[in-house]
Amino acid sequence: MMTNFTVAIPTFNGGKRLPLVLDNLQSQIGVEELFWEIIVVDNNSKDNTQEVVREYQKNWPDQILLRYSFEAQQGAGFARKKAVRLANSPLIGFLDDDNIPAQNWVAAAYEFAQKYPKAGAYASQIHGDFTGELPKNFERIKPFFAITERGNKALLYQPPSKVIPPSAGLVIRRKAWLESVPKHCILSGRKPNSMLTGEDTEAISYIQQTGWEIWYNPAMEVIHKIPKHRFEKDYLISFFSGIGLSRHVTRMVGVKPWLKPLLFLAYMVNDIRKIIYHLLKYNYKLPTDLVAICEIVLYINSLKSFFYLWSNHYFDKNKNDDFSISLKKSI
Repeated sequence: MMTNFTVAIPTFNGGKRLPLVLDNLQSQIGVEELFWEIIVVDNNSKDNTQEVVREYQKNWPDQILLRYSFEAQQGAGFARKKAVRLANSPLIGFLDDDNIPAQNWVAAAYEFAQKYPKAGAYASQIHGDFTGELPKNFERIKPFFAITERGNKALLYQPPSKVIPPSAGLVIRRKAWLESVPKHCILSGRKPNSMLTGEDTEAISYIQQTGWEIWYNPAMEVIHKIPKHRFEKDYLISFFSGIGLSRHVTRMVGVKPWLKPLLFLAYMVNDIRKIIYHLLKYNYKLPTDLVAICEIVLYINSLKSFFYLWSNHYFDKNKNDDFSISLKKSI
């Protein structure tokens, strides 16, 4: 029997978070006619993640296959690629270990693929479940927390907008991934002592650049549970630094080689403009305005992005980065 759908859950030290995700997947509705599987990809956890999954496997329903896989290379990008290799189905839905899917999430995901055959990837409607008090003006930085609330109608992400949905709650066609995403991407995701992110944006951008459509599907709803420690100042500064430092890659995916130097200069000028404007706007308020601090950290690190990635040899992973090659030669 053909597997119709795969749910992939990359996790790092998710032993305490996984049960709620697995419980919600076990109680999915509208899937009676589907043959589907779940793959938990343990991304080098140091806790009891494996034991938790093994315990669930003992009493797991026969109609749903629950699989466990270990990925030693740290970074969600490696875990997602492992899931793509292992999946037995043409559709793969990614859930983080803090993503709680609605009861009809699998059914809604499968149905959307049948309705939109050109969709190479499509995103969920994601709502935040926050613990603790949110920073003042949090709405300005809310999208960076994988909160995606774009209304109740399906929307097509247009390539010129350069807007890409997060990987949380994202479904991809395995075919689209395999024919679009390079074996060696530049970004691999956060890992201990590094908050560099953007690996999901890089991969999804490659899918879009090869002609596949990227959609938002509001019928797939997910609750993103966000603990209060993620709103502490030190975490937020590190978090937004990582986002900014990854931006050269996500900005340049799909850009023609001859245009990259011009676009690089344009982005530099724009980043400098944003930094100056931000400093003038907030001035003396900046030290006490946590959201404004996050924004200035993002702008500064966006400006530094290429130089950080180059000096730390990230481009060595991708020999086809024409811009980095040409700049190295010129220097």
